Amino acid sequence: MEATAKVSSIFIYPVKSCRGISLSQAPLTPTGFRWDRNWLVVNYRGRAYTQRVEPKLALVEIELPDEAFSEGWEPTKNSFMKIKAPGMSVLKISLMKPSEVVEGVSVWEWSGSALDEGAEAAKWFSDYLGKPSKLVRFNAASETRLIDPNYAPGHKTMFSDLFPFMLISQAS
Repeated sequence: MEATAKVSSIFIYPVKSCRGISLSQAPLTPTGFRWDRNWLVVNYRGRAYTQRVEPKLALVEIELPDEAFSEGWEPTKNSFMKIKAPGMSVLKISLMKPSEVVEGVSVWEWSGSALDEGAEAAKWFSDYLGKPSKLVRFNAASETRLIDPNYAPGHKTMFSDLFPFMLISQAS
């Protein structure tokens, strides 16, 4: 009998380096699972924070509305991502795209523009991390992060490290 692969769990990480969300199913997009690593916490120079530098990010919980994972669903003005952390009030981020662009955002080797989630989000993350911070969203309208063509020619990603999907086996 031939061995077959079975998906045992799916996790997405809407805000890079914050806690993941376990899902039973997730819509696929050209850049990975929908909502996966769309947002990034950056320092005052626009450089990405990761758990390697800011381990407190591992305690930041993200909630998205259930309907956000339905095929074809689009956000309304009443659609929010909720962000929670120990000792902090709940931060609500509209899932509608912000209009303010911030330049000079960088993650690993990539640098470009992103959408600024505003002063309330910046204050929340600055207070939580104890240093100037911002929350930004990938600016898919003007930016592209191509994947190394040696591995996945023509494929793109948002703020994930290397690839639109990361797979791991139970054995490993």
